[in-house]
Amino acid sequence: MPLKKLDRLLGAEIQRIRFAKGWSQEYLAEVANLHRTYISQLERGLKSPSVRVLHQITIALGVTMSALLEAVEETLDADE
Repeated sequence: MPLKKLDRLLGAEIQRIRFAKGWSQEYLAEVANLHRTYISQLERGLKSPSVRVLHQITIALGVTMSALLEAVEETLDADE
């Protein structure tokens, strides 16, 4: 599996949760103490977050890292 696909799926899941909360990228960035352009790059699969950054994002979104990664893994399994 290409790593870029994993980055895209992770970004899409972050975006899905953010949309469900009705949050803008700016708001998520503020709550997670990150820059809006970084959130944008993550959601588009252009960047791969460190564990620390992923933790900041999941805390801000109110989900666990394991739940986020499980959703990504389920999408990967469905695609194969």
